[in-house]
Formats: sequence, structure tokens, C-alpha cells
Amino acid sequence: MAIYRIATVPDPALTTPARSVPGVGPGVLRVLDNLAETLRSARGIGLAAPQVRILKRLAVVDTDDGLGTWDLINPELLEGRDERIGWDACLSIPGISGETLRCEWIRIRTLTRTGESVEMIATGLRARCILHEMDHLDGILFTDKAVRLFKDKPKESESDGEGPLIEKQP
Repeated sequence: MAIYRIATVPDPALTTPARSVPGVGPGVLRVLDNLAETLRSARGIGLAAPQVRILKRLAVVDTDDGLGTWDLINPELLEGRDERIGWDACLSIPGISGETLRCEWIRIRTLTRTGESVEMIATGLRARCILHEMDHLDGILFTDKAVRLFKDKPKESESDGEGPLIEKQP
């Protein structure tokens, strides 16, 4: 397996919609495995292929909730409920976090590693993370949707709380 270099803004791959994969073969499985390895290395909870400059509709999610890593292959949102404003951040936008409106319950359709179409339900953080990664597949960043943005405090800072509010342009 390999660890990919994660693209950061303003890399154009992050705002380019990804293409569907025609099927699941060794190349797709290799990308998924490498995405999962990269995700673990970066200590993230989700990673989409466009974040590593692969413009395919592939992503992995692991929110450390005991459900393991979910591979998303050509995922589609079928239903979403219980929208709430919650915390959001991204490996491709270091130093910035924010609050976004996302569903807390979703039903999606995706392909499995064997190419089967399945429906899955996710709730809470896992649902929010899947929606975040699906946005990446459409070339949308969380900062495009955020209702508030914050500059994260430096690691060496002793102060409590978030950094200063970043004014969001209407």
C-alpha cells in the first residue's frame, strides 16, 4: 500500500467534480486501500479520491465508532433527515474549521468492493462525514457551505477556545 500526498487549497483538483468509476476492479481496490492507509496516517475520519488528485467517485470513511472503514464507490444520497449545524474541518484545508448544516441521518447507495449495489444507513458523525466526502466528489468544500468559519489556534498555544472568527462573505 501507499500513502498519498493530500492536496490542499487552492489545488484545482479539490473543486473539480469527480467521474464515476465504470466498475470495481484491481485499480479501484488499490486506490481504496491507499486512501484508507493515507487516512490512518493523517489521523482523519474521511478522505475522498479528489483530495489526492484522483478524480474518481471514491472515498473512505472511518469515524472510530466501531463500524470500521466504509468504502464509498459511486455513492448516491437517497435520503437525508435531521439537519443540524455541527463542527466541520478538512485535511485539505489545514488551520480552518467551521460549522455546517448537514443531515444527521442518511440513506445512501454505493457499490461494494465486489461491485454489488447496496443501500446503507448512517447516523451522527458518520453521516456528516459521508456527506462531507460526497461533497468532495462534487468539487464542493466545507468552506463553501459553512455558516461560520474559525481559524484554528496554533498547537503550541496555551489559550482555550477556538481562534478568531473568520468573516464569511455572503
